[in-house]
Amino acid sequence: MAILEVNHIEKHFGGTSVLKDVSFSMEEGSTLAIIGSSGSGKTTLLRCLNFLEKPNSGTISVKGEMLFDAANAKAEKEEELRKKRLHFGMVFQSFNLFPQYTALENVMLAERLLAQERSDFKQRKKEIFAEIEEHGKALLDRMGLSERMDHYPHQLSGGQQQRVAIARALALQPDILCFDEPTSALDPELTGEVLKVIRNLAEQKTTMIIVTHEMAFARDVADSLIFMDGGVIVEQGDPHEVIENPKEERTKQFLSRYAQG
Repeated sequence: MAILEVNHIEKHFGGTSVLKDVSFSMEEGSTLAIIGSSGSGKTTLLRCLNFLEKPNSGTISVKGEMLFDAANAKAEKEEELRKKRLHFGMVFQSFNLFPQYTALENVMLAERLLAQERSDFKQRKKEIFAEIEEHGKALLDRMGLSERMDHYPHQLSGGQQQRVAIARALALQPDILCFDEPTSALDPELTGEVLKVIRNLAEQKTTMIIVTHEMAFARDVADSLIFMDGGVIVEQGDPHEVIENPKEERTKQFLSRYAQG
């Protein structure tokens, strides 16, 4: 069974149609790369998956559970949306770290807030927070930041900040980890360290969706690739096949412009 099934998603902003009948699925442990020009709908698609935007039509299911059905959609409280968002970890273009917190505190924050809703929180607060701290340290160590845990965002490079953001997204153990152009805010020399972390996650069979402009990375790391243009999926398939032998004219034109640019 597919871990994620997206069927006939559409999203409109006023009279502008941003997503048009978008459907795809992915298996657990796989990596899906999404490429396309600015304005093609890539980021809006991620925002719909993470319930930051509400689709006008279509369905979204995770592990066989229907999370969204536009045909039966109703107004949901923020608490209900938050529970659905737990299925998806998001890493944005900008790092969005809290400047007043250390790297470790940024990673622990969401887990600490959720822990307060546990029935045993008052009785086991000290023990629970200790467990969360160990988990946060393990995640930062996994990101190669064991010596930067007590540093504040302004004391970290852009690549280090994005790695903290990845650790934070992993902290709640989401079913699917989503990246929206994770290297676009980085200098070229810092891009490699973030891509290395994502490559390691792929090798560890972390289920991921990556919106990226790093074509070589998408080709070599992803299990499948989607090219979007004008709010539709123009072509999808094996990354090597799509990038090296595109079938659709729009895909060829995009890759040609990318190669020239």
